Amino acid sequence: MLSIINAQIITPVGILEKGFVTIKEGLITAVTAGDFKGVSSANNAVVDAQGLFLSPGFIDIHVHGGGGADFMDNEVDAYLQIAKTHAQFGTTSLLPTTLTSDTESLLTTFEVYQQAQLLNKQQGASFLGLHLEGPYFAMAQRGAQDPRYIRNPNPQEYEYILAHYKSIIARWSAAPELPGALAFARRLREEGIIAALGHTDAVYEEVLAGLENGFNLATHLYSGMSGMTRKNAYRYAGAIESCLLIDAIDVELIADGIHLPEPFLKLICKVKPADSIILITDAMRAAGTTATKSILGSTKDGVEVVIEGGVAKLPDRSSFAGSVATADRLIRTMMQAAAISLPQAIKMLTSNPARVLGRQHEIGAIAEGMQADLVLFDKDIIIQRTMVAGKWVFER
Repeated sequence: MLSIINAQIITPVGILEKGFVTIKEGLITAVTAGDFKGVSSANNAVVDAQGLFLSPGFIDIHVHGGGGADFMDNEVDAYLQIAKTHAQFGTTSLLPTTLTSDTESLLTTFEVYQQAQLLNKQQGASFLGLHLEGPYFAMAQRGAQDPRYIRNPNPQEYEYILAHYKSIIARWSAAPELPGALAFARRLREEGIIAALGHTDAVYEEVLAGLENGFNLATHLYSGMSGMTRKNAYRYAGAIESCLLIDAIDVELIADGIHLPEPFLKLICKVKPADSIILITDAMRAAGTTATKSILGSTKDGVEVVIEGGVAKLPDRSSFAGSVATADRLIRTMMQAAAISLPQAIKMLTSNPARVLGRQHEIGAIAEGMQADLVLFDKDIIIQRTMVAGKWVFER
């Protein structure tokens, strides 16, 4: 048994002052406020938080890499390096995210993921399934996605993938306006896989049709998305306005303060219900490093990028190329730029993504019976310790 005492425990409704949590066999067994009455012994270790904040572990449902590695390297060591890197910044679970690629590379990704998941036994952030970002995207909204591999939904391709690997796919991002995209979304829904709209040129009617067929999550709102457009002098709401308007669509935010500057963050928080906002890093391999040049995607055929001003860009500066953010930065940005409270920001990175993944009864909150995924940090959101399933995987 382990007890963490003298902590400011963050809950979805506020902060529990001078609280303590007890943990046994990887699960939270009690959450209490007041003086700790336990007995320290060989079977009951006690960690004094000394007034630090204790938060549920951060859940990043859209991350490509970190620590110099990318999931598209298709190497087990890369997966483990990314998991360890992001754990240092409070992430306790994540969805390894692909980039648009050829079918052969994608199939290799599935095999490597399965190997890495077996080896990633509480060494870093845990893997909750794959996020396939592409290849079914609108060419005009590709951003840094490789145009060589962008294509329309192909039933022969995705049916093979679903038949063999559906159990390890948590979500799949695609553009709902493409030919065959609605049938594709229905198939994902049948298999319990989240269909997310992303890199899309859709207008309101197409977004609404997408929602009706299963597209209920917006991949990195504003990035790779159409805004208001005009056709024959008439105005049409793009994907951005549609996702802001429709409450049933949850939205991801790359809250690094650069992809979405202060006015955008404040607008989103004003318009969207707080429960519908999910913070993501969209981090690429340079996250957690001091690199000034890097590669988005595989080292074999990825895209060269430059790192400047706290963000990754294509060399011609025509587009961002993923972020170099870590989860702690997202919290700081939302509090400072969006002017929301610490509990609200934490919720957007814990219980909200847990709900979207359908795992709200396992992770995302500090409560009895939940998995002991926990983070201790100070008032500046500097991570001091990270715990995954009851085991410390990072200690400053």
